[in-house]
This record gives sequence, structure tokens and C-alpha cells, in this order.
Amino acid sequence: MLFIKNGLVYTMTGEVIENGCILVDDGKIVAVGKNLEAPSDCQIIDAGGRMVTPGFIEAHSHLGLHESSIGFEGSDYNEAIDPVTPHMRAIDGLNPMDFSLQEAYQNGVTTAVTGPGSANVIGGTFVAIKTYGHRVDDMVIKNPVAMKAAFGENPKRVYNNQKKSPSTRMGTAAVLRETLFNTKVYMEKKEQAIKEGKTPDFNMKLEAMIPVMKKEIPLKAHAHRADDIFTALRIAKEYDIDITLDHCTEGHLIADDLAKEGKGAIVGPTFGHRTKFELQNKTWDTPKVLVDAGVKIAITTDSPVTPLHYLPLCAGLAHKAGLNEMEAFKAITINAAEITGISDRVGSIEPGKDADIVIFDGNPIKDVDYQTFITIIDGKVIYQR
Repeated sequence: MLFIKNGLVYTMTGEVIENGCILVDDGKIVAVGKNLEAPSDCQIIDAGGRMVTPGFIEAHSHLGLHESSIGFEGSDYNEAIDPVTPHMRAIDGLNPMDFSLQEAYQNGVTTAVTGPGSANVIGGTFVAIKTYGHRVDDMVIKNPVAMKAAFGENPKRVYNNQKKSPSTRMGTAAVLRETLFNTKVYMEKKEQAIKEGKTPDFNMKLEAMIPVMKKEIPLKAHAHRADDIFTALRIAKEYDIDITLDHCTEGHLIADDLAKEGKGAIVGPTFGHRTKFELQNKTWDTPKVLVDAGVKIAITTDSPVTPLHYLPLCAGLAHKAGLNEMEAFKAITINAAEITGISDRVGSIEPGKDADIVIFDGNPIKDVDYQTFITIIDGKVIYQR
């Protein structure tokens, strides 16, 4: 058992608790509050008045699939030879021993949603993992957590260079619609074959799309520009599937429309250059404008575009641009968990949740010179400064 006392506890689902205590047993949070009694047989950590938060969550990255300090040999996040590769699984390309994961948990990021890049119209499945471990199978929170799809410049650039479709935005939408339609037909034929006692035909690509059609996982839609965001929503409505809006760079231009849609927006990466035309309207104002309109947001580094351990810095820069401090914290904790469908496990300090807890010297949203004091994952201290 583990007992944390004397903390300024940011639960993310309730009030900030001064002189707060947290009791952990068997990797789970058992109790949170003031004046809790420490069991006689537990390890005690005195937070000494420091800020205590749930571990931070990166909602959209390529962590472990695009390794640091290496080129092609460690680049495993785009199978860019076919625009439709839903049968690719992030878990098969992820190197948990990449140094970026260590940097992440040392800076308070304990969970990452990671997966294929945006070269393909449909790129494969994302996985949600803890950032500490050496065998990815033991680090999984949820797999799959989403199916990657991409709109805008990336697919058309990649396949125009290969002289194949899609080379336009129309082509990207058509390829996605065709795949969704074929999956629907495949499901119907499969069901009929089973009813007749026959062995149904097997198509691995379409089989991988069934959880999307059944709304078991969302389509994780890479879309920067406003028109691409609307195309993603249009197709999701046509086929009655769930969707998250990833990047949402021009979300501030259509905030009221997005609020009516009721879909979560994962905003970023905002830190860095406007490296292509569809990023021309990139601004740190986007998170605040979306939140003010009523859109639930998460903030992303899109690691390795921005190093993942700078996730709290990105939330801090959004706060500097006007986003409320607590909303900035939520964007990298409970909101990120809810948008990606893992809030039953992580994102807040509540009884029953995984004991992923970070103690900080300073405020990681407001203080550039903050430091991580202790990182706890699954109830174990895995980093102490």
C-alpha cells in the first residue's frame, strides 16, 4: 500500500484539496480526501505541500513508432504504399524502450495514445499505453482505442507522388467512403454466411474496420483545415460512426459549428513552425475559443512533431493565450481520457482509477522551471528526482 499526504491535490473531477491525502492499494486509488488515516503497513510519501495531479495524458502521438535519434530504421508509423491499411496495428511497431518514453514519465506524462501517421487515408489502429515498461503488451490500457483516418494535404501528397489515387481531397473522401461501404456489405455477408452455417469469406482489412462500424472505437480523424473537418464530420454522419477531431487547427474559425456537433477536439501540435499551407491559421487562441464555445478539448504534442515531454508546456502556452488554468489541466488529464475512451482507468484522482499520480515542484502549467518530484504509475514509484 502507498499513502500520499500533505499534497495540494488536483483531482480534476472535484475541488482542489489542500493538505490532501491519497491511499493506494494494489495499483488502484482507494481513497482521496483530507485527514485520512495512513494504514500501519504502508509506504508513506510526504508531498510537503507540493502540487499533486493525475498523470498527464497525450491524446494523439506516434510515441515509440517514430523513434528518437534515428532515421528510417526507427520510422514505423506510416505503411505508405497503400492508402487503405486498417489492418496495421500500432502495438506491432511500438518500441517501448525508446528514450522518449522515459522523458515522458520523468516530466509527468504517464499515458500516451499512439499510432499510425497521416500518410494513408486509413492508417490503422491506435493503442493507449502507460509510458513505463519494457514489454508493450504489459503497458496497454486499451487496444485498439481508435482507427486512424487522414484528410487534407498528407494523403494527397503521398499518393500523388506515387501517381495513384487519392491525389485530391475528393479522392481521399471517396476512398474512405468506399472502404466504409465495403465494410458494411462485408458485415452483412458475414452475418448471412454464419446464419447459413457456412464459413464466411475473410478480408483482414475490412475485418479491422468492423469495430468502427459498430461504434466500438471511433475514427480518429486527422484534419487541420475547416473544410477537412467538415468533410470528416459529413462522412461520419453518412455512415453513423463515432469520430474524434484530431489537430483541429482551424477549429477556432468554426467553433460554434463544432459545439453543435458535440465531438471532442484534440488540438495541436501548436508549438512549432507552420510547415505547410493547411497550418497557416495555427494559433494558441484555438483552445480557448473552442472551450468558450462549449467544445471539450484535449491538447496534443503530436509527438515527435513536438517532443512529448513538452505536453505540459503546450498546455501552459494555451493558458498564456487565455485558456483557463483548470481547463488547461483538464486538456491533458480528464478531457484527454474522456475523448479517447479511457477515462474508466486514467485522467483523474478518484477511487477505482489507476494510481497514476505525479507530484511536482512548482506548477507545470504556469512555471517554466517546474520539476517533477515523483512519478507514480500503477501505484509504483517509477521516478523520483
